[in-house]
Amino acid sequence: MVRIKLDVRKTIEQNAAVYYEKAKKAKRKIEGAQKALDEARQKLAKVEAEKQKELEKIEKEEKEKQKHSERKKHWYERFRWFISSTGFLCVGGKDATTNDIIVKKHCEKGDLVFHTDIAGSPFFVIKAEGKKIDDKTKQEVAQATASFSRAWRMGINITEVYCVEPEQLRHELGLPKGTFMVYGKREYFSPTLQLAVGITDDERIMAGPPDAIQANCSKFVFIVQGNVKNSDIAKKIKMTMGGDIDEILRALPSGTAKIVQKI
Repeated sequence: MVRIKLDVRKTIEQNAAVYYEKAKKAKRKIEGAQKALDEARQKLAKVEAEKQKELEKIEKEEKEKQKHSERKKHWYERFRWFISSTGFLCVGGKDATTNDIIVKKHCEKGDLVFHTDIAGSPFFVIKAEGKKIDDKTKQEVAQATASFSRAWRMGINITEVYCVEPEQLRHELGLPKGTFMVYGKREYFSPTLQLAVGITDDERIMAGPPDAIQANCSKFVFIVQGNVKNSDIAKKIKMTMGGDIDEILRALPSGTAKIVQKI
């Protein structure tokens, strides 16, 4: 049973008008409340969607890290490395210690060793593995040696690189770690400083001369000397082709750089 109060001083029509106005106000309040409820639901749905998207992103990154950590690493991945466009493994040092290890432990007869004439250069080795090393690979390794040397950070566009046989290198008494005396004839190159960073089919990050990276990677970017921090470069590369950002960062040359569309 619904009870209503009537004002006896008013006519039936006047009482009806009062309740009609009250009904309209109540309806407007209900409509306003419904609108606010709908807006709140929309905002909540948006927040939930963003939260789900963020969770999926975190899950994807965790899977990538797990996949990367589970992948078997080759011995050369602790150094700088790439596969030449004609299929030779090329390995370079990152500092005095790794330079020392490469020359002393990983050089064999038939290999070729590359270095620049300026201080702060990696030793790069072409692993011959019983094959004759072609001129194309020599040019590519010369370019990698120059690009990963101090010349990159100094803004030098072209620098001299030489190659010798392992037997021509000797670590004389008193020389610092990673430093060797060179004896005999040297073959010289004058490469420009350019690099590419790519990702292989088995998701290894490979950095080196553009021709070699294009030959071995379906996804890659070109980099040259510039003023963008390596951390920002690494983020852009990851967005472009994927891969582990820490691995990308380790593959970049010391200093700053910039990404270009073509070489």
